[in-house]
Amino acid sequence: MLSRGETPVALTIAGSDCSAGAGAQADLKTFGAFGVYGLTALTCVVAETPCKVQRIDAVAADLVAEQVLLLLDQFRVGAIKTGMLYSAEIVSRVAAALQNAAPAQRPPLVVDPVMVATSGDLLLHTQAIETYETELFPLAAVVTPNLGEASTLLGETITDLEGMKSAGERLMERYGVPILLKGGHLAGSVATDLLLTRDGVVEFSAPFTRGVHTHGTGCTYSAAITAGLAAGLSLIEATERAKQFVTAAITTHFSWITPAGTTLHALNHSGSSNAC
Repeated sequence: MLSRGETPVALTIAGSDCSAGAGAQADLKTFGAFGVYGLTALTCVVAETPCKVQRIDAVAADLVAEQVLLLLDQFRVGAIKTGMLYSAEIVSRVAAALQNAAPAQRPPLVVDPVMVATSGDLLLHTQAIETYETELFPLAAVVTPNLGEASTLLGETITDLEGMKSAGERLMERYGVPILLKGGHLAGSVATDLLLTRDGVVEFSAPFTRGVHTHGTGCTYSAAITAGLAAGLSLIEATERAKQFVTAAITTHFSWITPAGTTLHALNHSGSSNAC
């Protein structure tokens, strides 16, 4: 429990996005929007924009683990999220660091299984998927796959809301933890997500905003959930508030024209909390 007047603290274990729309930068913006002090353990440095991933250089796995352990030792971390972990070695070292931390240093963990960028570029070594499943997912308070990630984990395509529910139930049974299955990639005018726990299924819906081509929505969503958990909200409360936040970040997005004449969009984290 937080002491009266204490600022909540959250840790993101994620990659660095030079365009600041996704990754650790998006997480820090999201934490700040909710009055949460954000910490970062960087896993890789990514040269990317919403349209392209140009280069990824991983941070040494032992340095990733050292960042995590140092921060947990020095700060009263209220919740943790993982984003882009990139390789099986980094996934394994992060899981080990969290397991080896003292019991008092093991806050709720939100696992966003970042596998593919919005641009379609691969962000996770394929051999790392099994490590996620066996070592990291079992530690989570919630795992937050989108439809593409859930399809990869299950080996099948998900095309409708009923398929989402079935897929979410199977993922929850397989990993033994709550699943937030994000349905923003389904066709239709409403973006619906399903939170599946042992207590049942909760549906979160919002109007689907078309014509916005950006990245970082998954990072922002999971970071907003993490901020809520760090502040003491329940998983359902944190998810409901996070859904409102990411929807507002999309609808109030920034827009620029690049030197090449194309349109570039980015989420608006600064104004989103006003809608929550």
